[in-house]
Amino acid sequence: MPIRLLFVLVIACTLAGCTRQVISRESLLLAERSLSFAVVRENPHAYVGRHLLLGGAVAETANRPEGAELEVVQFPLDSDDRPQEKRGSEGRFLARSSEFLDPLIFSRGRLVTLVGTVTGVTERRLDGTSYRYPVIAIREMYVWRPEDPYAQPAVHFGIGVGVGF
Repeated sequence: MPIRLLFVLVIACTLAGCTRQVISRESLLLAERSLSFAVVRENPHAYVGRHLLLGGAVAETANRPEGAELEVVQFPLDSDDRPQEKRGSEGRFLARSSEFLDPLIFSRGRLVTLVGTVTGVTERRLDGTSYRYPVIAIREMYVWRPEDPYAQPAVHFGIGVGVGF
């Protein structure tokens, strides 16, 4: 029995080491994961003050004297909290910060994951139509590095001998 328990612990520790946490535990504990972006987008005023874990691709970056604003196209998050562009979007939101956000780092298409507080809604023109953007005050944000399409996965499973570069 002790060997079986040791085996289970080793496997559990190994699997836990495979996950990558990009947002701090403190911020993740605040985020209401059961609250979907689609629900908040329908009625942002009903969720003012609530914390969300969101992600997506930057559509635009704007810096002003009072702070910075990102327009983000929302995408669902995977198990590592990375936005998944291929799974479709439920809309856009504005992410605001009191700090300067460098437009070179937060360039169009760059993926971000954030925890923030719903502060309201702003209506603006988007491609000739009126669009309601939920507004999120950024508590913590992670900027993803672009993926190398030729990169090999970090973990390989198989039998045999191999050489990697």
